[in-house]
Amino acid sequence: MNEILKLDAVALISEVQSKRISHRDVCEAYIERIAQKETDVGAFIHFDPDQVRSVADGLDKQQATGPLAGLPVGVKDVIDTVDMPTGYGTDAYSGSRPVWDAPCVTQSKSAGALIMGKTVSTEFAMASPGETRNPWSPAHTPGGSSSGSCAAVASGMALMGFGTQTAGSIIRPASYCGVVGYKPSFGLLEPAEIKVLSHSLDTLGIVTRSVRDAALIVSVLSGRSGLALSRTPCSAPRVGLFRTPPFDMSEPATEAALDHAIARIEAAGGTVVEIDVPEDFVTTHDLHAAVMGWEVTRALSHERTVLWDQLTQVTRDFLTEKAKVTALDYDAALAALPLIKTSLAGAMTDVDVLLAPSAAGAAPKGLASTGAPTFNSPWTLLHMPALSVPAILDVGLLPVGVQVIGRVGDDARTLEISAWIEACLDAPKAKDFL
Repeated sequence: MNEILKLDAVALISEVQSKRISHRDVCEAYIERIAQKETDVGAFIHFDPDQVRSVADGLDKQQATGPLAGLPVGVKDVIDTVDMPTGYGTDAYSGSRPVWDAPCVTQSKSAGALIMGKTVSTEFAMASPGETRNPWSPAHTPGGSSSGSCAAVASGMALMGFGTQTAGSIIRPASYCGVVGYKPSFGLLEPAEIKVLSHSLDTLGIVTRSVRDAALIVSVLSGRSGLALSRTPCSAPRVGLFRTPPFDMSEPATEAALDHAIARIEAAGGTVVEIDVPEDFVTTHDLHAAVMGWEVTRALSHERTVLWDQLTQVTRDFLTEKAKVTALDYDAALAALPLIKTSLAGAMTDVDVLLAPSAAGAAPKGLASTGAPTFNSPWTLLHMPALSVPAILDVGLLPVGVQVIGRVGDDARTLEISAWIEACLDAPKAKDFL
């Protein structure tokens, strides 16, 4: 097995920067891996190995040593790329070619990353799934909407995948696929030239093998070097267990993952205290539905009026339901948010981060649904940084993650504590496939 594939992002970038490994070496290792795994997983909607080779050779010729040198990246198909088709996960735009790259793609290229291809997204990053399968078990969903990015990283076909989250589209599939999913504080990464669903909710994030990889990459893309983690571990944190309502939707696998995390955190010297969920927090689900419903109905006006017959029935049903939200509903939802943020801030006074479910359970069987965002949408609505960190394998040998949530804008501390928790958990990860 190619030794390059064993390297995490931090190590691989260092090797390429020092010229011990060339961009072409990385390119060939990952092209071979994609050839081995893509037929079974179906993570990519577009992959052109000759194009990747040409870019790699150009970087080697320039002797490029950028901060993301050699990083193999998958770009979710709702993100614009000038040199690859961008279909937004739908046949209605199949083969479309934007006239520019999204800023996140430009930044990645400028930093020396290798764009391996476009990864599968659900239609418009909503509910209608693509053909990607879970690398741990092809009979199970990888989750969505960032299906391809999570599956590509989980199966070793990329070291980083771009994801987007409007409800639970990074955190949930990351949990299902046994990788780290990082949804930053709202707006930390520039979301321009990404298909808009909800301008108040859409958040650009990433999928990686480890929290340390995520921190380094986002430090580069955000221009905030302080997000990168030092080698000195943080002090034992105080963690608030948050049983996100409706918690009775959680399955035994998720409860086992939380119990495992609590035991490991406490064994390592951390403190876990249960947070009393504020009474008004349960309303966040309805508020999220109101905000997304009003905004997505307008953001996809062209698709609803001109391309309607070209959309899947799942998407048409989804948009029909969302269109029931009124302006009064929307305005009331926005007006209710400040009080909820205040009550949650009060509940978090004595803890560093929250620990909560990443998903209801392990990946459901079948590919017709990508699972429910029940345990994700409140944190997206509230613009808080969140990471899914692999925790356990359930009895069916499917991964289950736990979610670490921090205060808005406190991404550095959230990443630091997430890395500490990740080390405590020492969970089976996708890299163990390699």
